[in-house]
Amino acid sequence: MSESSVPLPFRVIAALGLVVLLLPVVIVVLSGLNAGEYLTFPPQGLSLRWVRAFLTSPTFMPAYGFSFTLAFGATLISTVLGTMASVFLTRSTSRWTGTLRGIFMLPIVLPGLVLGLALYVFYATTDLGLSRSLTGLLIGHVLVTCPFVIATVSAALVGFDLSLEEAARSLGATALGAFLRITLPIIAPAISAGSIFAFIISFGQFDVNLFLSIPNLQPLPLAMYASLRYAFEPTAAAAGIFAIALVALSTIATSRLVSFKRMFGA
Repeated sequence: MSESSVPLPFRVIAALGLVVLLLPVVIVVLSGLNAGEYLTFPPQGLSLRWVRAFLTSPTFMPAYGFSFTLAFGATLISTVLGTMASVFLTRSTSRWTGTLRGIFMLPIVLPGLVLGLALYVFYATTDLGLSRSLTGLLIGHVLVTCPFVIATVSAALVGFDLSLEEAARSLGATALGAFLRITLPIIAPAISAGSIFAFIISFGQFDVNLFLSIPNLQPLPLAMYASLRYAFEPTAAAAGIFAIALVALSTIATSRLVSFKRMFGA
């Protein structure tokens, strides 16, 4: 469908939607480049003062690195578990499949505060050693991000032609080999999209971090919250610039990787 065939009202609504989505990004970027002493908008001139303050901050830089590491680990685990769960949910003939799918999607339906509080109470009342630990925090992030991988990968697997795998099996491939050689390259874009969602959700997660944060290891969202609560300096907005840049770069890198696989993979 060409652009000229799209009705004008739909194009106007799409343009307005794009503006609404991009406006917070523009506000954060301009606020982080503010030359004034406090976080205000419109900015009182443009300056890299608060960007340099972020890069030299003993609070924000460690928090940024910790959030990146935590999000990266949660994304890896969620991508593997979510893909495996998607294969099971789309191919299982059990009558409990719908119930299991609903359980897997509960972290999306439940408010983040409810999930964070539930994990906090569970960790505190058990002897698993997960309370205020890196493992417990990572489990919380995986629970939050895994449903996004399941949703995207399941959408790709619903219309997948199983006869392709059956043909590979008839030629001597094992079940795992057929999946790795046939199915996995085809659903790779959906897996990449799910991993992007997982990384973004984990990196910006606030509710779970609030309840499960570790002493002396503060994620970036909590560091930004504390800064805005007590100091209200533009350093938090400058941190937001780098968070936006990281998400944009990860999206571009993943799309490039998927294009490379389509071109040379088989």
